[in-house]
Amino acid sequence: MKTTSLTDIHRLTWTALMAALIGAGAYLNLPIGPVPVSLQTFFVALAGFALGPKRGALAVGLYLLAGIAGLPVFAGGKSGIGHLCGPTGGFLIGFVFYAFIAGLARADENISWARGFVFGILGMVVLFALGAVWLKLSLDLTWARTWAAGVAPFILWGLIKTSLAVITGRHLIRAGLLPMRT
Repeated sequence: MKTTSLTDIHRLTWTALMAALIGAGAYLNLPIGPVPVSLQTFFVALAGFALGPKRGALAVGLYLLAGIAGLPVFAGGKSGIGHLCGPTGGFLIGFVFYAFIAGLARADENISWARGFVFGILGMVVLFALGAVWLKLSLDLTWARTWAAGVAPFILWGLIKTSLAVITGRHLIRAGLLPMRT
């Protein structure tokens, strides 16, 4: 399919919008336990479902660059390269992989329920694996403590947010609001 400059602008706008929503998701949270549950992962998965693997990962990359540049887009209004290299840095980097893998669900300009859930959960597994390894190494925790602090409390929330992202992505595609996948 031949693209036009308007199609390119549409894609760029959605990519920037998803990056901004991921940043806003850091402020939309439920303060439970030592680490609040934010809507960032919902928007990361939605970026993949809405934009496909490349543009979804690009949206997360833009979000990370904004945080590194000093915009307060990381959890708790934090920013800077130091935060990216801190204990939660593996989760932040894992966002790129999560969006890419979730984006693979958008096969033929649509997302089936099965593909959405499978690729969303696979992306979530990669996100948690990268985040857990980084957390363990940066804080010198045991695997049991890493699991208890950085993974277990977020699994159910991750499944809920991934499910909601599939629903939202399917709705946006059916409504014709999203650009074609690239």
